[in-house]
Amino acid sequence: MKPATAAQKLGIYLPAAPEDFQKGTVTREFLNKLLASPPEWLVELRLTGPHPRQIVASKLGVSASGLARGGVTDPLTTAEIQELLASPPEWLVRERATQAAVREEQKRIKERDAQRREAAEQE
Repeated sequence: MKPATAAQKLGIYLPAAPEDFQKGTVTREFLNKLLASPPEWLVELRLTGPHPRQIVASKLGVSASGLARGGVTDPLTTAEIQELLASPPEWLVRERATQAAVREEQKRIKERDAQRREAAEQE
């Protein structure tokens, strides 16, 4: 598989990975080996970053689109993420509220659909 695909499966930012990982081809066997017993560079990268966009969004509790609306276009390190969480800017507070509202709506729809299925089964 391509290194970009492997990096996504590992949850790492590809440009921060070692050059031999970036340039080579990753076999399924090698990927499984990395997942089972990650080398020091992988452990360090997962702990301190920089992290890919989706991981940053998850750690901040917002969507990837919310990051873009907030002007975050570069990968962030764990320290930068913690700094944002410690004193959240206005955009982060707004995006977290938006994300919470989206989750509540998804929960409401799921419950409604479950009730409809239950009602249909009883008929």
